[in-house]
Amino acid sequence: MALTDVQAKKAQPKEKPYKLTDGEGLYLQVTPNGGKWWRFKYRIDGKEKLLSLGVYPDISLAEARERRREARNLVAHGIDPSVERKAAKAAKRELQANSFEIIAREWHEHMQGKKEWTAEHATTIMNRLEKDCFPWIGSKPITEVTAKEIKAILDRIKSRGVIETARRALTIMGQVYRYAIMTDRAEYDISGGFRGYLPATGKTRKHMASVTDPKELAPLLRAIDGYQGTLAAQCALKLLPLLFVRPGELRHMEWAEIDLEAAEWNIPAPKMKMKQPHLVPLSQQAVDVLNEIKPLTGHGKYVFPSARSFHRCMSDNTINAAFRRMGFDGETITGHGFRATARTILDEILGFRVDFIEHQLAHAVKDPNGRAYNRTAHLAERRKMMQTWADYLDGLKTGAKVLPFKPLASDRG
Repeated sequence: MALTDVQAKKAQPKEKPYKLTDGEGLYLQVTPNGGKWWRFKYRIDGKEKLLSLGVYPDISLAEARERRREARNLVAHGIDPSVERKAAKAAKRELQANSFEIIAREWHEHMQGKKEWTAEHATTIMNRLEKDCFPWIGSKPITEVTAKEIKAILDRIKSRGVIETARRALTIMGQVYRYAIMTDRAEYDISGGFRGYLPATGKTRKHMASVTDPKELAPLLRAIDGYQGTLAAQCALKLLPLLFVRPGELRHMEWAEIDLEAAEWNIPAPKMKMKQPHLVPLSQQAVDVLNEIKPLTGHGKYVFPSARSFHRCMSDNTINAAFRRMGFDGETITGHGFRATARTILDEILGFRVDFIEHQLAHAVKDPNGRAYNRTAHLAERRKMMQTWADYLDGLKTGAKVLPFKPLASDRG
């Protein structure tokens, strides 16, 4: 007689284990402590074996019969259900060991070992993974992450109004996938299908907007002086046009790199795009800005620390977000755009030598013999140029009639 659900439910423990048989090898074993275990007895290769099918009532009678049917089907094809189960569990463990998060952390550690990242950059990468990727796909085997899930991650970031962050997250996911492919844990990069989903590189460069007309630059400089945000953001905004370094270089500025007496900022090679040390002469106006913020952040590592932690530098979105709050959109100006502003005006209006300007922009510049200039090349001339530039900007802000001029021959080197 087949077992009924009522019989299974009412079965009471006895002094010794006993069985309630359902047929075709399936039975319910009732233990002295009241446990009820589904068992399937079968023969394969002439040997009798047992397979556990779960605990009643978690596994109902109907479910136990379905599991028996699946096991009998395997036996009929010469497959041992116990061996098949062990193989499935091993495969599952392997998939779990190859989750997106585990592989991403391994890739991150691998990249740090190559020493191509600064500590700050490594932290930024991991923060993006932990904030935007791991909560949604971290626990999934990397080969089971779907295009829909990748798209959801990008849309979620886009909804915060930070397209550039979405683009960087996509780049990071692509790098994780390529690492997985190189280590034989993925066949292809599923994130690669979204390369055209976000604005392309060309569109990004378009947004590196700059102001090169002095008439348009003047109100922008006055708006910066009147910015009502935090002191750190105010001072960062003031320094950007004065120093025209890359925004990332400014955000990572450390007090240990600043010599206020010598009026110099020595940026170490690992922080520079060209991986060469760079020296930035500081105008008196730049020194004044640094002295303004020093009482607030001078006891810490970064000149412009994060609002959340003095152990991290300012967010990469702080500068451009400040411009948006002042009413300047991405088509008008970005933090990076002051480099083009300085490059144009120093050459076309103030008449400084192009190689002086390019060297101060930390571009690759070579001397007449084809050798790369070192960081102190033309330092005296660049120091004069930076002070002239700062004075010129002051003149624009005050509304003075600043006429184009060409420096004297001695000033132009």
